[in-house]
Amino acid sequence: MLVKLGLLDAMQAELEKLGVTVVIYDGVKPDPTIQQIEAGISVLKDNHCEAILAVGGGSSIDAAKVIAARGKSDKSIAKMAGLFKIYFSGTLPLYAVPTAAGTGSEVTIAAVVSDPEQQRKLPLMDLKLMSIAAALDGELMAGLPAHITAATGMDALTHAVEAYISRNALKRTDMQAIEATQLIMANLATAVTNGSNIAARQAMAKASNLAGMAFTQAGVGYVHSIAHNFGALYHTPHGLANAIVMPYVLDYSKSKCANRLADLAKACNIGSADGNNEQLADAFIHHIREMQQKFDIPDKLAALQQKDISQIASAALKEARFTYAVPRYMHKATCEGLISLMLVS
Repeated sequence: MLVKLGLLDAMQAELEKLGVTVVIYDGVKPDPTIQQIEAGISVLKDNHCEAILAVGGGSSIDAAKVIAARGKSDKSIAKMAGLFKIYFSGTLPLYAVPTAAGTGSEVTIAAVVSDPEQQRKLPLMDLKLMSIAAALDGELMAGLPAHITAATGMDALTHAVEAYISRNALKRTDMQAIEATQLIMANLATAVTNGSNIAARQAMAKASNLAGMAFTQAGVGYVHSIAHNFGALYHTPHGLANAIVMPYVLDYSKSKCANRLADLAKACNIGSADGNNEQLADAFIHHIREMQQKFDIPDKLAALQQKDISQIASAALKEARFTYAVPRYMHKATCEGLISLMLVS
């Protein structure tokens, strides 16, 4: 799509002026699959490419990260999945230009790949997956449709919130998460309703970037592990899945992180100034639900089926275990009950 719209023409022209030979691979779709990435690897190797410039949304950048890793290694993508499995092979030089404000993939150590055959998502996490440099340009995001702007913006909000309530949060990640949340609360509605507002687009690009840096160190949580499995089973877009799941997980987690949610509420002037932590946490979660309604994001997942809930819960808990420092852990029955709340009655 970016190629057809001509958004790469200026970049390509500038690179060619510098003597760089450009080869374009545009076969990545939302929730990139192993097959799409392997096709990209073939293009890379057939043309003896020495570096990668990833231009696009989170899916494109995630795919580019894995292509960069596979460009230096014969290890299968499945064997690269998990924590620090890239080992010593490293990656080809990677540069990133995001065209959507959501994943923050341009500054994270993570990439997520879909495995349709196994109906699962493979998260890869390794410091070697980080891009060398990233450029944020709100003008590249001006043509993004409203529903995608909303979903990706809520994805960025999920990153910021889960990083802030993580037990691995640090002073630096707290600062990044708070600023990201403030920027999203102040600018997402404008970006959705007036996509040509470059100031709002640039603010959202910065918010996504900050949230990406925050969760790279602090981690995410159950919102992501459940949303990943909605995507794997039903092909639900990741930002939309996060937006649906987030209020339910925050309601569950609130008893262990009300003070942290209250911090975010106060930073964004949500709720009563003299409210206690519990009241402010409730106000923050309520505000997220109001954002869902404003952006026409459902509070239930239409594709969700009762027969799948046990499988989703098992996979979500397996992903989160030993990986995400969530504020409140849950057993399988609890996770199944929480997911059941998202069934369309």
